[in-house]
Amino acid sequence: MRTGIELHRARVHYGPLEALHGVTLAAPSPGLTVLLGRNGSGRTTALRALAGTAPLTTGTVTWDGTDVTRLTAHERARRGLCFVPDGQAVFGHLTVAENLRLCAPAPHPDTTPALDAYPELRPLLPRPAGTLSGGEQRMLALSRALLTAGTCPHTQVILIDEPTQGMSPAVATRTYDLLIALSTRSRPTCVLTAEQRLPPGLREHAGRTAVVVHELRRGAVVFSGEASELSRPEPQA
Repeated sequence: MRTGIELHRARVHYGPLEALHGVTLAAPSPGLTVLLGRNGSGRTTALRALAGTAPLTTGTVTWDGTDVTRLTAHERARRGLCFVPDGQAVFGHLTVAENLRLCAPAPHPDTTPALDAYPELRPLLPRPAGTLSGGEQRMLALSRALLTAGTCPHTQVILIDEPTQGMSPAVATRTYDLLIALSTRSRPTCVLTAEQRLPPGLREHAGRTAVVVHELRRGAVVFSGEASELSRPEPQA
């Protein structure tokens, strides 16, 4: 039985500063989970701890009930974890087409699924990825993750930090539709994203799809539950 990926009483330090204060949270599989929090809340650190790029000071990471705390990031990737960070998530010196081909199986790499998901990338195929706008780079990074999930049968967990950063509202909505589809396909995946705010429409999806939300503040979890249970933000005056 697959239970997803979890942090248990996780503490992470950057030098003398503690970024996570005994955080416990779970991202079920299959399903979509969103980590909410402002900058400095610990949401990015939580993702990095799950991916293995931020070592725990204390606590554990479990994956389908197995303790993987001591596995390195590349060992977790080999086991089926895909991590899309919020910074340099593409190879800037390679073209868009070359970035996509790296995630498609040889000898005949097919990047059509990525371009169908983000047709905006088609005219950009010959351009170096480093020359793209922020939103275009996020589309490329997400399309690489979609290709990995679609072509690698062992991919089980996808972690994405701010997947829609720089995207237009329409493309952002399409992106979450794609991620929800990933979590509910015939070979379902545990999808975990980190956002500053709950993406529009996810409350409405909650009745049809499992959308779990964990909200972090100052390195601690202050809410865990369904997206529909999260308090709506107060309207701006």
